[in-house]
Amino acid sequence: MTNERLRDALSRNGLSPHQIGEQLGVDPKTVQRWTAQGRLPYPRYRAQIAAMVQESETWLWPDAVSPERAELASRSEVVEVHPRRAGITGEDWMRLFSGATAFVDVLVYAGLFLPEQTPMLLDMLKQKAASGTRVRFLLGHPDCAAVQLRGEEEGIGGQSVATKTRNALHLLRRPLQKAPNVHVRLHRTTLYTSIYRSDDTMLANTHVLGLPAAQAPVLELRRLAAGGLFDTYAAMYDRVWDDAEPAWP
Repeated sequence: MTNERLRDALSRNGLSPHQIGEQLGVDPKTVQRWTAQGRLPYPRYRAQIAAMVQESETWLWPDAVSPERAELASRSEVVEVHPRRAGITGEDWMRLFSGATAFVDVLVYAGLFLPEQTPMLLDMLKQKAASGTRVRFLLGHPDCAAVQLRGEEEGIGGQSVATKTRNALHLLRRPLQKAPNVHVRLHRTTLYTSIYRSDDTMLANTHVLGLPAAQAPVLELRRLAAGGLFDTYAAMYDRVWDDAEPAWP
């Protein structure tokens, strides 16, 4: 049985069996057997391949990683727990996103604090995008019910979060609207967690009923090949992205 997940991952990353074989020190025919015949690589090779294609080991080989190992790896993905998002400084945010080389993903209702707290951030992301980094922003649609409800739940009024979203869009529009490799969409999703991802590092800001996101806890995650917690949030981001609409014509 072919391993279509591995085959697709190699193809998306422009990697041939010969290239993989050279990097791992194995015969390219062995790599072909991994894809065409579904042969299972040794654990050390699985970890290296997963890192090369930026997929989790559990996704590429679902039956190869024991539930116990996956559970331990997922726990190890938690680097730190920040009691409040407000405790993360502007320098911390700049450090997070400046480390990105492949992609930056942001999922929020408004995220107005980012351009306000770190004025140089948008220009830095624009420069990164010009160098090949994919930058995606997901903001809540200011006219949707979920955004209105969020403001009511925080006790600041149904239009307050919508106003923040419109202000954030205004600040993002000038530097990012026509920037290559930058994509901004609007979602109508009930948001349980805000996501700030820079390659394999992520800040997941949980939402707490009655509290603004700035006062809610944040999980700092680092992706591991055999883990699944990081990928749970990454998959959520992609689901929201697929149903969102472009912010500008």
